[in-house]
Amino acid sequence: MEALFVISFFLLGTIVASFIGVVADRLNTGQSFFTGRSYCDICGAPLSPLMLVPIASYLFTRGRATCCGARISSRAPLTELVLGALFAGAYIKLGIMPALPLFLISLSLLLAVVLYDLAHQILPPPLLLPFVASAAITGYVLAPSPQVLQASLVVAVLISLTLGLIHAISRGRAMGLADAPLSFGLSLLVGPAAFPGFVFSFWVGAVVGIVLLFMRPAGSRMGVEVPFAPFLAAGFLLAYFTQWNPFIFVEVLL
Repeated sequence: MEALFVISFFLLGTIVASFIGVVADRLNTGQSFFTGRSYCDICGAPLSPLMLVPIASYLFTRGRATCCGARISSRAPLTELVLGALFAGAYIKLGIMPALPLFLISLSLLLAVVLYDLAHQILPPPLLLPFVASAAITGYVLAPSPQVLQASLVVAVLISLTLGLIHAISRGRAMGLADAPLSFGLSLLVGPAAFPGFVFSFWVGAVVGIVLLFMRPAGSRMGVEVPFAPFLAAGFLLAYFTQWNPFIFVEVLL
């Protein structure tokens, strides 16, 4: 029975991720999220229902559009896989409780923020503000005591102020100002795992940045711009789901 619930939440996550991808693609384009058929990004042909099955349709067609044979981006199946895994992980960690739907909503909004940032390198208020609100409510419900909630709020303010200061000192070159409220929401969402998550974000960003630099041709490694929102999301969620404290090494040495 437990395995059935895990699989069900994974499948739910893949379906939600498919819709979130549509939201991220159509936001600020004048297109509706709820009406209008999905279409091929290459030739514009309407997609059949079989082509809209999360993950499976990509595997079945071997990553090519059935309408024109063009190669399909792997972004959709990857995001579906990630959110499906996060939904399943949230169920495993929290179980069936009132906070679980709130946590899943926060994860869905976070995915929308990350996808839009990857595409446009900007965090739109229509997605960012609902995420922060949802994360704050989720953190409040999940907090085991007022003292823990107060401590989480203090850490969230400190982390967001730190990113705001980095933005101000670098005049926006090192980090966007919207990363500050995003980190505030993430801190409230993960609670006591916020500070380790903040550290993980920079570690993940450093590793990805180094990989991207070495993947670029020689002589063109300057001016690489990478949005930081995906690293923040990855770092905070990694800390939350693993509960790994990077400062344990310091404690051992001391």
